[in-house]
Amino acid sequence: MAVGKKFGTFAGVFTPSILTILGVIMYMRLGWVVGNAGLIGAIMIIILAHVIAVSTGLSVSSVATDKKIGAGGVYYVLSRSMGIPIGGSIGITLYIGTAFSIALYLIGFAESFNNYLGFGTSINDIRLTGSIALITLTSLALISTSVAIKAQFFILAAILFSLVSVFFGNSSFQPETVEMFSTEGAVPLEVVFAVFFPAVTGFTAGIAMSGDLKDPKSSIPKGTLLAIGVGLIIYLFLAIFLAYNIDSEVLKTDYNVLMKVALFAPAVIAGIWGATLSSALGGILGGPRILQAMSVDKVTPKIFRKGKGVNNEPVNALFLVFLIAEAGILIGELDVIARIVSMFYLTAYGFINISYFLESWANPDFQPTFKIKSWIGLLGFMACFAVMFKLDTIAMVGAFAIIAGLYFWLQRKEVKLQSNDVWRSVWENVVNKGLKKIDAEIDEKSNWNPNIILFSGESKHQKYLLQLGKTVAGRTGIVTNFKLILDKKNNKPLKKTEQVVRDELFEDLGIFGRQIRVSNIYEGITNIAMTYGFSGVEPNTIMMGWPKGLENSIEYSKMTQTLLYLDYNLLYLDFDRKQKFGKYKTVDFWWRETDSKNAEMMLNIARFIIASPRWNNTNMRVLFVNNNNVDRELIHSKIHKLVEDLRVIVEITIINNAVEQKPFYDIIEEYSEKTDLTVVGIPNYKTEKQAQFVLKTNHLFETIGSTLLVKASNNFNVLDLDFINNEL
Repeated sequence: MAVGKKFGTFAGVFTPSILTILGVIMYMRLGWVVGNAGLIGAIMIIILAHVIAVSTGLSVSSVATDKKIGAGGVYYVLSRSMGIPIGGSIGITLYIGTAFSIALYLIGFAESFNNYLGFGTSINDIRLTGSIALITLTSLALISTSVAIKAQFFILAAILFSLVSVFFGNSSFQPETVEMFSTEGAVPLEVVFAVFFPAVTGFTAGIAMSGDLKDPKSSIPKGTLLAIGVGLIIYLFLAIFLAYNIDSEVLKTDYNVLMKVALFAPAVIAGIWGATLSSALGGILGGPRILQAMSVDKVTPKIFRKGKGVNNEPVNALFLVFLIAEAGILIGELDVIARIVSMFYLTAYGFINISYFLESWANPDFQPTFKIKSWIGLLGFMACFAVMFKLDTIAMVGAFAIIAGLYFWLQRKEVKLQSNDVWRSVWENVVNKGLKKIDAEIDEKSNWNPNIILFSGESKHQKYLLQLGKTVAGRTGIVTNFKLILDKKNNKPLKKTEQVVRDELFEDLGIFGRQIRVSNIYEGITNIAMTYGFSGVEPNTIMMGWPKGLENSIEYSKMTQTLLYLDYNLLYLDFDRKQKFGKYKTVDFWWRETDSKNAEMMLNIARFIIASPRWNNTNMRVLFVNNNNVDRELIHSKIHKLVEDLRVIVEITIINNAVEQKPFYDIIEEYSEKTDLTVVGIPNYKTEKQAQFVLKTNHLFETIGSTLLVKASNNFNVLDLDFINNEL
């Protein structure tokens, strides 16, 4: 396949960039900026704009020297760094901004052209001249990109000649005093900045040509930064020259004053026309390449992917640029278009800077040959959005809304690239630093943050155990469900990639899924409990279904003792397959004298249940069995103080049992027969009495609904219930 002509640093990056920088704003609005802001104000505006331009230029140059740069310029950099959703949304924004900037340049050209030749200067006259110029430049771009690039050299020479003519000219508008700051009646500085800012956006013209460069990794940093630097020097010198040689009132009102003070006026005219036309041409060349690159990535319709010739010139994308630019020309107001363009570019530049910052901060594979400090990207990001907020808060919110809409639309499209974006590195870095922070803190007794290992088994009722597990874990808790595959030979373990379970239900609930092969179920649970987890986020709770029929199992008993020794919180759910969780309307928490730690754990569980959407209208009861004839009001008062932190109405029921001495489970059967979920603590018992405890508990479950048994670890405090007899 034939290879088209590729361009170097000067022709491909510096020239289109500097021609756009030294464009319509310099010739037709810099004097207006100085007149309204004063010399010091104008210098501050120029420097602030260049802080954003320099930081963005440095950021994009650094990223460009790390990644392979393809066609599409800034879009390509962002999409490979921050992913398609953000890269695409900013790419579309930048594409539209580029198209509108073409209108900006051609409206400026039309103002000068019509004024110089004595044509009409009404808005319709400006529209007509601008439209004719757009058609002409679009035709030139269709004929040959190479011809357009070569034409820029002559325009650059014309601009330099015009600047020399201005600096060596004579002014008849000498000011009596040089205004250093804005005077009464001047345009607000925010508006002045918004009109000026497009002057510094030109450096993206060279980046947009990335697909046509011989060596983009070398050319983009050199050409971009050189263009920004040269532009800064020229703007500062020209602002000082204007302030000292032309009266501020003239600067405010006469957009063609440079032509009047120049040594050779036609040179300035040639510079203005050349700069505006070349800037527009740069947008016509670069804009379609952004859209074409997005279409190659399936972000935008594939019709814009098609091109012609050995360089695959983006013809279809060029026609859309033409239509958007024409819409801008029909607006006809240079200052209005300038403010629109400023918002588009400020948004894009903000994301370019944060892209670099995140890459350098989080991505260990980010190794650019052009290295800068990571804070430069953060500074550029903050500067962009601080300026946007100051310029036009409503427009900023609107820009964010549009980008957010594009972002979510692209997420729904599920466009993927064969490359990793920076977000994975960001999250890994955040998690790594967070784990170190958590691990460094002393593990004092504090609020319970559940990290649950869940063994839900496999049945049609599995989802209910999963749902309750996530409910008990709360919004920030972690639940990892383990599927145990019984393989008594267990010769080959599952590969690490095979151990991860992707399941729609798990994803909806926010539960992690894992599966492993085990030769014995109980040994498998024990091994997982002893080894799973890592520093900072060690599991603290084991949850599973209630083990009916295992009252005499030695293996089960051994597993239970190990879990207790490891000091896990234990949660066992006996699920009523007929009633399930009823209508999710009632929950009973049963307390007794020996349940001081379990009671505190139940309060935490209650807090998480209340926050769950399924249980948000639940009536909760705390039921306490008073076996020692303690004053009811005293018990009620102390329990009320404990539950008031739940910030929900909890019914407190005191059951006097000092006389009748009914068995605890008989009382539960009487009061909780129709309760949707009953929560009961597991008492301390000796190993040899496990079978008796399981049998008695099985009998209880036959008469009440779904029940959650809890056994708190030593991490929970003993509640301050003086009336509880601590004897076992």
